[in-house]
Amino acid sequence: MVNNAATTDFIIQFWGVRDGISTPGKDTVRYGGNTPCVEMCLGSKRLIFDGGSGLRVLGNHLLRQMPVEAHIFFSNCHWDRLQGFPFFVPAFIPINHFHLYGAATAEGESMQQRLSNQMLPPNFPVPIQVMGAKLEFHAIAPENSFSLDDIAIATSYINYDHRSIAYRITWQGCTVVYATAPDTYDDNDDFQKLIENIDLLILAAPRLQHPGLSLTSLESLWLERVRLAKTAGVKALVLSSYDPDYDDDLLDNLSAVVKTAFSNSSLAQEGMVIPLSC
Repeated sequence: MVNNAATTDFIIQFWGVRDGISTPGKDTVRYGGNTPCVEMCLGSKRLIFDGGSGLRVLGNHLLRQMPVEAHIFFSNCHWDRLQGFPFFVPAFIPINHFHLYGAATAEGESMQQRLSNQMLPPNFPVPIQVMGAKLEFHAIAPENSFSLDDIAIATSYINYDHRSIAYRITWQGCTVVYATAPDTYDDNDDFQKLIENIDLLILAAPRLQHPGLSLTSLESLWLERVRLAKTAGVKALVLSSYDPDYDDDLLDNLSAVVKTAFSNSSLAQEGMVIPLSC
């Protein structure tokens, strides 16, 4: 279970928690405005999930720890998951080494192509070839499993049309699922199997599809996430990847609703650290 006081070798830190577009400003100070990026340190290995604008902040932090080797997993090819990569300073430094994982787009474009294309003129002044670190690209085939030494990783599609992927990470008896691409999960049998009886589920916060819907309707959507986690036997739940229009006060209110329904749940905040003790 999640134990915020424990010191363990499985440490999770949130560097970006916003979906769609970065939202800096006075209304997002407490939860944060950077787009998705989550770091997991498992013993000597560092895993990074998504490369939103939070990856830039993480990269600046890692400059004090070089040389750095890390495995970076992308949940999809949308811009909010990639936009921090061109500003990831450690990737420009030759002593570092990064493994990059992701599925091809529906059009067949690989993750390497997507990351490269966003750095071509006129979008960006510096091409990916200028990055001096060693970059190794790995194509992900969802529904398959693989390992990084003693870390077991399984994948499942969240949204096939968008080629969005959830990752299940198991190490030293602890299992975490990272699934922050927004979608509905209820009719996805593969995903529900992926999250059964896990220690921690990091899940996308629901968004109102129609702005005219009431706060009560939004609360109902958030409680559906709680029911999904409880039905699957998840021990702890963290909701993240917030709509860019959700300010801190709204998220405080939704946090109280979720916490009442499931005491071992929380909303992600930038800088939030979760040590796992399983």
